[in-house]
Amino acid sequence: MEKIINLVNSLIWSDVFIAFCLFVGLLFTFRTKLVQLRYIPLMIKLLFTEGSSEKGVSPFQAFSLAIAGRVGVGNIVGVATAIAAGGPGAIFWMWVIAFLGSASAFIESTLAQIYKKEVNGQYCGGPAFYIEKGMSSKAFALAFALVTIISCTLFLPSIQSNSISTSIYHAFQVPHWITGLLICILLALTVFGGAKKIGRVAQVVVPIMASLYILMAFIIICINIQEVPAIFSLIFKSAFNLEATFSGIFGSAIAWGVKRGIYSNEAGQGTAPHAAAASATTHPATQGFVQAFSVYIDTIFVCTATALMILFTNQYNVFDDAGAYIIKNIPGVEPGSGYTVKAIATQFPLIASQFIAIALTFFAFTTIMSYVFIAESNFDYLSKKKNLLLRWGMRIVILTTVFIASINEPSTAWAVGDIGVGAMAWMNLTAILILQKPALLALKDYLEQYKQGIKPTFDPEKAGIANASSVWKEILEENNKIKPS
Repeated sequence: MEKIINLVNSLIWSDVFIAFCLFVGLLFTFRTKLVQLRYIPLMIKLLFTEGSSEKGVSPFQAFSLAIAGRVGVGNIVGVATAIAAGGPGAIFWMWVIAFLGSASAFIESTLAQIYKKEVNGQYCGGPAFYIEKGMSSKAFALAFALVTIISCTLFLPSIQSNSISTSIYHAFQVPHWITGLLICILLALTVFGGAKKIGRVAQVVVPIMASLYILMAFIIICINIQEVPAIFSLIFKSAFNLEATFSGIFGSAIAWGVKRGIYSNEAGQGTAPHAAAASATTHPATQGFVQAFSVYIDTIFVCTATALMILFTNQYNVFDDAGAYIIKNIPGVEPGSGYTVKAIATQFPLIASQFIAIALTFFAFTTIMSYVFIAESNFDYLSKKKNLLLRWGMRIVILTTVFIASINEPSTAWAVGDIGVGAMAWMNLTAILILQKPALLALKDYLEQYKQGIKPTFDPEKAGIANASSVWKEILEENNKIKPS
């Protein structure tokens, strides 16, 4: 079974796919005229300018929900595995895919808003919805929905629950099965209340956990501030094959940087659009801007903080493609959270393991929450009725996956999780590449109104977008009622 998993993983994450991810991000950067760079102040402003409604969460809640999916194990464990397999240069390629991916995140999240629906009194959407309406391809939409449900129930939660149980065991000696059982109980109590409930939890937990983690990293960076030029020089030299030590893994630096970058920030993967669609806003581009900014929070801030802690303190090993040591700073420590624990322990030896265990638990648990929401969004797409029996069956499968993964080997959990990420990303990147025009028209429409000094509202006909969701007609009518005369 392990050989089959590794074979499927290598087929999905081929060099062709790595190049495809970079190409799509570069194309959207060009087509949007650097939207991810030119409008950063607007992105921050939009986070706090609109509230929630009975049918949808606020832009900030949707941002927090997306961050809950993005800021997770990838920021602590994923960064370490990228350095182990690709050397310090992998961090540069994580930055590249984050910058390019921010444009992809704008496109996919704007599309999610354009084609969202109202299901059971709440806004709901995602790639399956915009593939069907925008591309008029029911078969493709069904295929994506099925792949996403399978990934979010059987594949993606594996990494998160396994990382929680492993870190808790090493920090507090709690048996894996007990941790797995506790995760399942908390998950059942927390997430089966719909998008609005998840949004309320995420908007409180996510900023706190990210702030505490970044604060710890900031302290270590300040203590080692004199090393900043040397570390950045090492990252850039390694990224462009100018560092002799890592010349043999130059290709791995690119591959693992892109691979772990996509896993970490999820730009283009097709998960974040589900959170974006749940937002109550007056224009689709609003959520596009917000979600584009969330990629920066994840990779530029949190992942970079982890990488600098590890590299500053030399608490890492690097391996070649055959598994032999290139750098052997901490013999016997497996790639993963152990690198980060060792880095923090250089300054905070008494709390390092416990701090990482607690932080990783918060990061991973909120990510599992987002996977449940994504699975249920796609269930709503497939099932036009409530079908409570099937819905609860899916929920039980998620809980079972979480428990089994918590007692499995970490390598198996990561390999299975990567299959889920890659399968969804292949399909979603293909879809948004074909379906980019409506998102670009929405961006043009938004900016024209914004430059006139008026609050942008969305009228699909005026914007030249066909087959947009009927909910926009209702939103437009409601906005016209409350407009000052």
